[in-house]
Amino acid sequence: MNMWVDIFKGNKIRRILYNDEWWFSVVDVCGVLTGSVDPGAYWCKLEQRLKKEGSKSVTNCDWLNLEAADGKQYLTVCANADGIFRIIQSISSPKAELFKRWLAQVGYERMQEIENPELAAKRCRALYRAKGYSDGWIEKRMRGIVISAVLADEWKDRDVGSSREYDILTAEIFKATFGLTPSEYKNLKQLERENLRDHMGDLELIFSMLGEAATTEITRTQDAQGFSENCRVANKGGRIAGDAREKLEKKSGRTIRASVP
Repeated sequence: MNMWVDIFKGNKIRRILYNDEWWFSVVDVCGVLTGSVDPGAYWCKLEQRLKKEGSKSVTNCDWLNLEAADGKQYLTVCANADGIFRIIQSISSPKAELFKRWLAQVGYERMQEIENPELAAKRCRALYRAKGYSDGWIEKRMRGIVISAVLADEWKDRDVGSSREYDILTAEIFKATFGLTPSEYKNLKQLERENLRDHMGDLELIFSMLGEAATTEITRTQDAQGFSENCRVANKGGRIAGDAREKLEKKSGRTIRASVP
């Protein structure tokens, strides 16, 4: 998201957390990209044109309460990240053109990664290095991603049908491993939208991997089918990691959940 940061740096783009995702002020984005003295009027004209073209970016907008310059809350047209990207693609300005080229480059890179998944792993490692993570931590994080993917494939083949069920099963493993749900753990670490595992230390990642790897093994040996059976197996797999964590904490006198990368 470097291009997003470069274009909007120093400019206030109002946003609000709505339905568990960020929504941004469309007028603010139009103002930053066009430099218009009346970004509201610019958006009205753009909205009319997009409606005539049948663009879905207009229908995907919503009116949400945002704080204005006078400190009061007013209903403001907002869009989520996907909607904002679509709107930006319809704006004619030098800054918008920079953003469009960046989006095209990102799309090209994603196509490359689909054809060669190893590229995605290399880019992911490079991103973590740029953020200051150690090589040892990165290898654990990458291995954890693979283990999670293997478990997800097992669930897919065993009649676990929806992403919501995947989330519940993952949370079941997590709670049995660490004694907290993922949301409770994020609160413990004072995280909001950040990725929880990116804020885990080495041992936390190891126990996360153990819980998911154990669940995969039990799922296969017991041939668990359907959501209910896999939920029970998820608890068993997580409990194996949880027991190991508790033993280590007792021997070391240190709480694993307090570790940081």
